[in-house]
Amino acid sequence: MTRATAVRAVLAVAVLLVSVYISLTMSPRLGLDLQGGTRIVLQARDTATVEADRETTDRTLEVLRQRIDSLGVSEPTLTRSGEDRIIVELPDVQDPRQAAEVIGRTAQLTFHAVEGPAVEEPDEKPSGSDPTAAPSPTADPGSPADPDGLTLSDEQGRALALGPSRLSGAGVEDATAGFDAQGGAGWSVSLEFRKDAGQDWKRLTGEAACHPAGDDRRRVAIVLDEKVISSPQVDPSVGCKAGLPSGATQITGSFSADEARDLALLIKGGALPVPVEIVEQRTVGPTLGAAAIDASARAALIGAAATALFITIVYRLFGALAAVALGAYGVISYAALVALGVTLTLPGLAGFVLAIGMAVDANVLVFERAREECAERPKRSLRSALTTGFTKAWSAVADSNATTLIAAGLLFFLGSGPVKGFGVTLAIGVIASMFSALVIARALTEIAASTRFVSDYRGVNGIARPGAVRTWLVRKDPQLFRKPVRWLVVSVALVAVAVAGIVVRGIDLGVEFTGGRLVEYSTSRPVDVETARDTLAAAGFGDAEVTTAGDGDLSVRTGKLDNDGEHALRTALAEEGGETTKVRDELIGPSLGDELRRNALIALGVAVAVQLAYLAVRFRWTFAVASVGAMVHDVILVVGAFAWLGRPVDGIFLAALLTVIGYSVNDSVVVFDRVRELWGANRRTPLDTIGRRAVLQTVPRTVNTGMGALFILAALAVLGGDSLADFALALLIGIVVGTWSSVFTAVPGAIVLERNATTPPPAPGKRKGKGSARGRQGVSRRDPLDNGARV
Repeated sequence: MTRATAVRAVLAVAVLLVSVYISLTMSPRLGLDLQGGTRIVLQARDTATVEADRETTDRTLEVLRQRIDSLGVSEPTLTRSGEDRIIVELPDVQDPRQAAEVIGRTAQLTFHAVEGPAVEEPDEKPSGSDPTAAPSPTADPGSPADPDGLTLSDEQGRALALGPSRLSGAGVEDATAGFDAQGGAGWSVSLEFRKDAGQDWKRLTGEAACHPAGDDRRRVAIVLDEKVISSPQVDPSVGCKAGLPSGATQITGSFSADEARDLALLIKGGALPVPVEIVEQRTVGPTLGAAAIDASARAALIGAAATALFITIVYRLFGALAAVALGAYGVISYAALVALGVTLTLPGLAGFVLAIGMAVDANVLVFERAREECAERPKRSLRSALTTGFTKAWSAVADSNATTLIAAGLLFFLGSGPVKGFGVTLAIGVIASMFSALVIARALTEIAASTRFVSDYRGVNGIARPGAVRTWLVRKDPQLFRKPVRWLVVSVALVAVAVAGIVVRGIDLGVEFTGGRLVEYSTSRPVDVETARDTLAAAGFGDAEVTTAGDGDLSVRTGKLDNDGEHALRTALAEEGGETTKVRDELIGPSLGDELRRNALIALGVAVAVQLAYLAVRFRWTFAVASVGAMVHDVILVVGAFAWLGRPVDGIFLAALLTVIGYSVNDSVVVFDRVRELWGANRRTPLDTIGRRAVLQTVPRTVNTGMGALFILAALAVLGGDSLADFALALLIGIVVGTWSSVFTAVPGAIVLERNATTPPPAPGKRKGKGSARGRQGVSRRDPLDNGARV
């Protein structure tokens, strides 16, 4: 064992031990889509006097934190996103109506003198409204909520004419809910006023006391957000102009315990510095998250076992050692996710599973290179061939993983919500896979190659003989690119079919990109789609789109629908289906839908530009343009396939599409890396011949790597349920078309572009040895494992 191998082995053992310790002692942070709960995104709005900037949003967040803490939700999370958005995560909250109401209200509490009965109708909106109507905009806390002549209904529905506001909620020091068991008054809310506000309260009640008992003008109206909460008469014992001697008062009324607590909470929380609007709301039931975790775990185990079996069959002993390294990769990447505190979301979980299938890529590249070395020099030692395989494969490994990291970075910076988690887990998976391949797998294979048994019985190791696919291709030597234009015509035809699907069938944009609400229900009794549609239409939801989802569940998609409307919709379904449970709920405001749709297009554009820039730096511009052309070809085909199939295009589909971009470029990079190497060594050989040789040499790698990913994705598609089926389907299509385009679109495109290019072929690889006076100048540096002895 060489010193380098010993260092790799010690490092691998140390990292594995730490990873196992972390995995056993720490638990992962699950996102709400896995543990169940509600996620609300609030957009702060400017007012006439206050701008919704970073400072005011932070103050708004603190007010909201006080309110939510008082709700009793376990471990709520509030964070600011950007300059003017607040993300609220409420674990285990399945009915967000109460939370959304408490969060969104501005708690504009005011105290008014009652000027008498009103002649005209009250100013507030009627209590009954269309359940599908959007919630009214939040009142502007910077403007007066009580202009002169305000007319509101009291608790009994009688219209009262109110005077200007004499006292605001800012003067209230504390608010507590209490129950008066002795006096029989029931639940009430006690208010403690600050010093100056107490004097204002005393003057207000003193003026009201100047009117006779029973007169409406002896009442004081307490108004919350332009709604009269209570309008009590001033006690007869209070004299005119004397006012209440105490700086405290009680709001009484027909309150339930919950109503009294909520009212106290709103008043104590105070007015928000700026109004907020709910632009996104997602609720996931706990059973859906548990099912997703279980399905993903089973898919990971089955897919990983199939991948390990496949590479063991193809590469025998060294394949089995790579499978061991694959298991180590799973432990290391999981420990990294836990140690870094990454919140594991449903797309992130899918990314973790997918990365298992892609982790064999570096091992396949190395083993195929080592096979070439053994085929070229059969007498060469196995250890030497393996070392050269790692050295020569490094360029392709680095470039292919770099393109995948670029895609992961774009997912994180340009994605939204759970999609960011996919980018994080994908990036961690790429880094962990490189460590497992270049450190763990290398240490294991080098130790095995040093043993006499493996070295003597060359059919055991899996790399001493060329693979069956490579042997067959070399024997047939198909003239693939004699007429490269015909392959481009085929690609253009495929793109035309995809575009026809987009034009004819249209793209079914998910609620995430269009705005609206999508709710999935589980009913205790089976309900067919037509019956559910008729039931909802009769209840006033004629625009609701009803489809099936999962195992007999119902998916309902509507336009604008507030939380009360959703409750009414669920109640209507319960009349037909019995007990109706909300499995999943997504509400996206129209402004956020437009923004997410725009950001999706920007993400795709940036992905194309960044990949083009990277490839232009690493390769010739013709190779870069051809690779990006193949990438665009793949994107159009995947979108077109979803259009023909009628599958929804949402944020998770965008994550899959950006992953397809990285995978497509990954495949093209491997091919063009070999083209560059062969062309530099044979500068006078036509590029179509070079391209043919490069493709034939890299096809085994492309197929073997693709098979590893296909096993995982097939398991996700079958076992992942509705949550992951579309994600897996998009990637399955993307891998197939990406494998095709890297050979039959990118290479022919580069050949056609090079016909008009003036750039000379790449220079031969630089020799590392300077030579000597003994005539060895120009000879490459001797293999470090070769002692120089010759017979």
